[in-house]
Amino acid sequence: MTRFARHIFICINERAEDHPRGCCTSKGGKEVAQALKLAAYGRGLKGVVRVNKSGCLDSCEFGVSAVVYPEAVWYRGITLADVDEIVDVHLVGGEVVERLRLPPSETRGA
Repeated sequence: MTRFARHIFICINERAEDHPRGCCTSKGGKEVAQALKLAAYGRGLKGVVRVNKSGCLDSCEFGVSAVVYPEAVWYRGITLADVDEIVDVHLVGGEVVERLRLPPSETRGA
């Protein structure tokens, strides 16, 4: 039996300011992670969807990154303005937010 219907990991990796790939924390990762958690729980998903901060997802150059399981859907370039759409469309509705999806060909080790 699965404990959660979905699990979303949001990158909050930190790198040096001069790193060529950047890092999700400097792009708002911590704020996005907190907003996703509040939005998901605000829609009654506590205990249904687990929202976790994660270390490096190896996609920082694409902006704030996240991955949703069990579908293994990767998102990139997430901003605070995208949070409600991800929660409503994917976490509640089960559909992928295609405009934010990181193509499988661009994920490392996915």
